[in-house]
Amino acid sequence: MPYCKVKNANIYYEDIGTGIPIIMLHGFTLDHRLMSGCMEPVFREKDGWRRIYLDLPGMGKTMDYDLISNSDEMLKAVANFIDINISNQPFLIIGESYGGYLTRGIIKLYKEQILGAAFICPMILPDKEKRTLPEHTIVYADNEFLSNLVEEERNNFKTNQVVLDEYNWKRYKDEILSGCNIANTAFLNKIQKNYGFSFPVDDVLFQKPTVFLLGKQDSVVGYQDAFAILGNYPRATFAILDRAGHNLQIEQAKLFTALMNEWLDRVEEDM
Repeated sequence: MPYCKVKNANIYYEDIGTGIPIIMLHGFTLDHRLMSGCMEPVFREKDGWRRIYLDLPGMGKTMDYDLISNSDEMLKAVANFIDINISNQPFLIIGESYGGYLTRGIIKLYKEQILGAAFICPMILPDKEKRTLPEHTIVYADNEFLSNLVEEERNNFKTNQVVLDEYNWKRYKDEILSGCNIANTAFLNKIQKNYGFSFPVDDVLFQKPTVFLLGKQDSVVGYQDAFAILGNYPRATFAILDRAGHNLQIEQAKLFTALMNEWLDRVEEDM
């Protein structure tokens, strides 16, 4: 199994393909399967990209992270990983939810080295009480299919998705629940008590191709708070997708893949 020993953790990662590196950061309580599940389809007909999927400390198969107690130290672990595996090479970064928050920290540290950034339902405000959130709503439900799930599965699915059908359930189970089920809950509860960085993260002007993908029905991080940082990204496509909650990459898979492809085309054009 591929592991990378950094100063404050032993990070599990999967390294696929060759070419320009792309660092992939998943959200809180999940693991690399969220990112590989949505991003590998993007690369079925694209060559020249090295995809690096990490398990963040406390999640997936990453080990030896006892020294980490806040988001500053999570960021240090990712930065140390980048220093070891990428060194001074140009790279791209993609972050989902909490991974999107860490991505802003990485941009602050490596702005000149990063060729482009993508944000999938990014966490903008660490403090949940300060977020502007829509009520959780279900946009579509295949009730015949839902009747085949056991009650616990059905309730979990309804709580976390806004499109409820067989396709979404299979991907939700394989890419979301699979990571949640092995997360270190006690450790992550400790991180959430020091969830925000100790420094200002949004004082950087990032002028490389960027994409923000936000779910109109995302009741976890919302979409409206992202407008506050849009001015920092003058080359950003900013897409708010209907029929999409916090797992937009699953619920709007075709649009997700199309927008990611367009972003990569812009990055190539800019190189």
